Amino acid sequence: MTYDESPKIAELILSSTKILILQADNPDGDSLGSALALEQIIHEMGKEPILYCGIDIPTYLRHMSGWDRVEKFIDIDFDLSIIVDTSSIGLFDSMNKTDLQQKLSKIPCIVIDHHDVEDGIPFATIICNKKAVATGEVIYEIARDLNWKLNNEAKNRIASSIMSDSQGLITDGTTARSIHIIGELVEQGVSLTKLDNERRELMKKSPELIKYKGELLQRIEYFDDNRIALITIPWEEIEKYSNEYNPSMLVIDEMRFTENTQIAIAFKTYNSGRITAKIRCNYGADIASKLAGHFGGGGHKYASGFRIEGESKRDINEIKQECIKIATELLNSK
Repeated sequence: MTYDESPKIAELILSSTKILILQADNPDGDSLGSALALEQIIHEMGKEPILYCGIDIPTYLRHMSGWDRVEKFIDIDFDLSIIVDTSSIGLFDSMNKTDLQQKLSKIPCIVIDHHDVEDGIPFATIICNKKAVATGEVIYEIARDLNWKLNNEAKNRIASSIMSDSQGLITDGTTARSIHIIGELVEQGVSLTKLDNERRELMKKSPELIKYKGELLQRIEYFDDNRIALITIPWEEIEKYSNEYNPSMLVIDEMRFTENTQIAIAFKTYNSGRITAKIRCNYGADIASKLAGHFGGGGHKYASGFRIEGESKRDINEIKQECIKIATELLNSK
């Protein structure tokens, strides 16, 4: 058996009827794919799964069928909760974290994750495999442990999850087991070509968005002999374009792939004073989680992020200068 906790998870699911599946407020391909896979698995057991995320599912993820079943409000009773792709209650900003913790702590709670975090969820039964490239990989292994039936949709969503967080099986966190699981899923009928075609179809952008991307590219700032690339996106642009596409995701890859650039950082500023940062590193410059950790954030060593709440009254320029300083120190220490 891969995980000692698997029998406990089976017991909790079998003794429940309504099961809430939660993603944090930063959904990505892994969290959504994992949630949708679990929804299919639990439905096949004759249970009632309910999907939750406190924000709208980003447009670029809507190639995954079932995204529109994700609810934004928890207004029903449930017997069990399953949190996917995070072990931190702090990432549920859209709800009062105290209220959410109280609600979840009163009933059984399961966490299925692969991130290395410090502020865990003490009342939950946790499976967190830090060696897995994606939470979907963990779900696949739990299913093998427990002989859960995976229908075609569950297999597709697990594949989407793994391919998303591994960036097509090329990230440093990709293991031989990650590749083997994808191979097993392909043997069972998953078409990676079909999944990618669906993603690419939804990735098509309006002419207005392409022009906006050009404006963003012209605003990229480079520091430390071009090793560090920054972009700042104000609230007005977030509000205007986010429904169609996440503005930072429009350019962060181009930022990373500039000659000599090792780390790309996309800042967003909000009316409330909140500042968020998305961090992406190139291979070898594995400092993303350390840089994010300096500001109280976290994630993977190549992909991470942090946020600073408006109450701190910190200025974006101050944050940027500190970010450049710490990033430079981390790069120089390698």
